[in-house]
Amino acid sequence: MYHNNRTESLYDLITGDEDARVCKDIPGSACDDQPHNFFAYLGANLLSKVADELASAKLVLPWLLASLGIPATFTGFVVPIREAGVLLRQLVVAAYIRRLAVRKWVWVLGAGLSSIALLAMAAVGISLDGAVAGVAIIAALVCYSLARGLCSVAAKDVVGKTVSKTRRGRLMGLASGIAGLFTLAIGLYVEFFAGGLESASAAAGLILLAALIWLPAMVLFSIIRETPGTTSGGGNALDVAIRSLSILRTDPVFCRYIVSRIWLLSVAVAALFYVLLARARLGGELAGLGMLIIAGAVAGSVSAPLWGWMGDRSSRLVIAVAAAVAGLLGVTTWLIADTPLLEHAVSHAVIFLVLNFAHSGVRLGRKIYLVDLATEQNRAALVAVSNTIIGVAMLVVGLVGVFADAVGIAELIFLLGVLSLIATAYAWRMPEVSG
Repeated sequence: MYHNNRTESLYDLITGDEDARVCKDIPGSACDDQPHNFFAYLGANLLSKVADELASAKLVLPWLLASLGIPATFTGFVVPIREAGVLLRQLVVAAYIRRLAVRKWVWVLGAGLSSIALLAMAAVGISLDGAVAGVAIIAALVCYSLARGLCSVAAKDVVGKTVSKTRRGRLMGLASGIAGLFTLAIGLYVEFFAGGLESASAAAGLILLAALIWLPAMVLFSIIRETPGTTSGGGNALDVAIRSLSILRTDPVFCRYIVSRIWLLSVAVAALFYVLLARARLGGELAGLGMLIIAGAVAGSVSAPLWGWMGDRSSRLVIAVAAAVAGLLGVTTWLIADTPLLEHAVSHAVIFLVLNFAHSGVRLGRKIYLVDLATEQNRAALVAVSNTIIGVAMLVVGLVGVFADAVGIAELIFLLGVLSLIATAYAWRMPEVSG
């Protein structure tokens, strides 16, 4: 039995449980704590998503780097380090985390380290510039990425022990939706009310706010009532990946999938250089940053339902179409780079919206394709091999920033667009595994 207090009433309203508490795939002792845990996790997850957007590796960090006069060589590594650090950290630490009976404190540790890393970035943004600032920010970003890897692994285990299987989708969707609204509100504030701030100070301020947001997130996650779980059965995913590399020879479809993911990294890193182009053409106007934040929030909210609907029918088609959109956008942006069209913040916002729309499709499509391709017997091996190879490839792709310094930002965007079109052709010829 449970008391009908406000928390439980609101939980029942959101989940539709009413007279019966749904408890699937979680310990029986955790059933009565579900309303409390649902909202504690919701708050922590929501705040972490907002913090990630405020310190976005695709937008705010490259804007800060450009404002500090840091060469594009450094900027090219921002997204690869942010993503690769999470992937590789997950592979290494997941097995050790699963040896702990209570894992929420790993998330709290990761959140605290994330806050410290962001504080360091903000301090650099206020006090340093040039190559020295670039080295310091990249070092802090490495720490932030590794810390976020701890949170990512721990969160999956904790939510699996505290929230029922049929309630997790609503939990994640609600957190993403509310976080999107917060991000949109921040973008509107930067666009219309922060015009008097200096560009680097404004970007550093957003990162400082992100660091502070991690603090209440830590508190909320720490009050989750987690039942001690099993400490056995946690294999090291990196060992699995190394032992399973031969699957690239024995499974040609999976091999083609890996090659397509490597081509698709051109879409992942492109956002960095669209931001640099926007700041260069707008003269560092803070309104440009606000418009880009708004565009990213809108793209995130409208793209997922469409790509998800398409992905259920053909994940291969989703990858191909999304990559084609990114490729054509890159070529088009190069063609108009020196025209008056790009002298307005709205133009860059539209470009950024389309790019984020395409990137969302690429991410969702390749995730669905791997899930549909894998079987219960080989799924762990395929995921481990994929994450290992792509994590390393991302770090290599970070070198594209060197080309931006050598040939120009618009020319690099054109090159990335061509690579995205190659990814389109490759994905189009992949076997169908969905639908």
